[in-house]
Amino acid sequence: MNINWYPGHMKKTRESIEKNLSMVDIVFELIDARIPISSRNPIIDDILGSKPRIIILNKSDLASEVGNKAWEEYFIKKNLMAVCIDALSGKGIDRLIKLSNELYEDKRQKNERRGIINRPVRVMILGIPNVGKSTLINTLARRKSAKTGNKPGITRSNQWIKTKANLELLDTPGILWPKFEDKKVGLNLAFTGAIKDEILDRESLALKLIESLAENFPNLLNYRYNVEINDKSYLQIMEEIGIKRGALLKGGEIDYTKVSNIILDEFRKGIIGRITLEFPEE
Repeated sequence: MNINWYPGHMKKTRESIEKNLSMVDIVFELIDARIPISSRNPIIDDILGSKPRIIILNKSDLASEVGNKAWEEYFIKKNLMAVCIDALSGKGIDRLIKLSNELYEDKRQKNERRGIINRPVRVMILGIPNVGKSTLINTLARRKSAKTGNKPGITRSNQWIKTKANLELLDTPGILWPKFEDKKVGLNLAFTGAIKDEILDRESLALKLIESLAENFPNLLNYRYNVEINDKSYLQIMEEIGIKRGALLKGGEIDYTKVSNIILDEFRKGIIGRITLEFPEE
């Protein structure tokens, strides 16, 4: 199952980021705590260079606690500030604000020596589509005006947003690379909804997700759907889930579209369990 997705507006996004980088003090790089490798854009390091940044592992409530801890430690060892948050509930936001002020302190002192007092920390927020940028903005700004949803690439125009946390946020569209060198990366992004479902074969994707869960998290799959993995094929597991969940057509045939939607939606919402699909390499 090959996945490629690179909307034309993303080239302009890169140019916009490079143009606006000098306007901000620090960068918030949002990644998905479930797939920290796959959800990091490899060109961001080249674009940002030495610009101060904080790696934000969002949706950490959907990832395992063991995974969250491992990734925070991994980035810290790489001399990068990192924090796990859940932008939707606000968990971890206070710590994020604290880290932002710590990272800005040297520049704040320089500004004060130049007579610039109490200027907010200017922040650029970067991340692939559907990683939670708009939700984070809403939480920091304590408002509901930024457009959010589960449609990747929904926020497209640059805008400054003031917050009550002494931060000014420059919102930018999420960016994704032109092609996926590793098929697993494309699958992970599709599993978590970072790629538009409209361009995917959801039945094939759900089958791949079952394969991943059966190999790595069989107990969670069994607990949620009451299916024994054993020596069954992944298609047989899907069909058994369809029967147990009533995803049937007239005549008793499996409704593959419905059961695929059930499996993908329940994974994305964390109903199957808190799952981290990627861990740091030893």
